[in-house]
Amino acid sequence: MKPKVLFICVHNSARSQMAEAWLNHFCGDAFEAHSAGLEPGTLNPIVVDVMDEAGIDISNKKTQSVFDVFKSGQLFTYVITVCDESSAQKCPIFPGPAKRLHWSFPDPSRVKGSRVEQLEQVREIRDMVRDKIDNWCAEVCPTDCVR
Repeated sequence: MKPKVLFICVHNSARSQMAEAWLNHFCGDAFEAHSAGLEPGTLNPIVVDVMDEAGIDISNKKTQSVFDVFKSGQLFTYVITVCDESSAQKCPIFPGPAKRLHWSFPDPSRVKGSRVEQLEQVREIRDMVRDKIDNWCAEVCPTDCVR
């Protein structure tokens, strides 16, 4: 059975979804990635678009509550919060024996400007998440992971 990784942010609408998708893309043979949020919302459409540009379709993903995940009884090897520093106090703690990590990323729901400007800012966040996952995979994944 593959080790499970849970990515958590406030709404499970952007950062945690991107992290889940990237980990499943880069190290899906070695890990099973999931995501959840404290107050699940709806997928951020700009995030869906920029992930699609990178060849990853998350358009059918559903947001879910970290409390529902907890109640399901699933155990995770890693629980990684991806809230930005300004939201860190809201970023939920998931109980259990998992190794906890915190990776701060800007919140795509807070980007400003025209649609073109928002797309550019969210692309930068997407690339930050991708790079962090790729580097982490290089540290913890077996050498046969796709990167």
